[in-house]
Amino acid sequence: MTVRRTLLAAALAAGAAGAALAQGAAGTPAVVPYVVEGDRIAQPLTDQPGDAARGRAIVASRQQGLCLLCHAAPIPEERFQGDLAPSLAGVGARYGAAQLRLRVVDPRHLNPSSFMPAFHSTTNASRVGGAWQGRPILTAQQVEDVVAWLATLR
Repeated sequence: MTVRRTLLAAALAAGAAGAALAQGAAGTPAVVPYVVEGDRIAQPLTDQPGDAARGRAIVASRQQGLCLLCHAAPIPEERFQGDLAPSLAGVGARYGAAQLRLRVVDPRHLNPSSFMPAFHSTTNASRVGGAWQGRPILTAQQVEDVVAWLATLR
């Protein structure tokens, strides 16, 4: 298991670093303030609703979300899905959108020892590559897009 986690960390660092360099030319996105209420972030991070198709693309992307590195998901065209974390199949039936939002924004609120990075935080120092330190992995809109897709998985 230690070797798997080491490989996971290396893959996350490499993928995130590449995506960060691509985003750096357009500027660094800001972290949108949010309020954690129990096990959820009740208010969306943006005024624009999430787009489930864009969210699916982010989850499936090996350069952006990297979700399939650890999770399996109902995306049959993507081979080599992860088994280190729970499957995303049915996650929309288990959690509401507000609960999913917190799990994507910063899962450490629910499990401080989670190896899943906080996708909308600047405090991922031990979970992402150097190019991502001090920057969110996903913008607020991308978080809402991912949440919109996850909510459809019933």
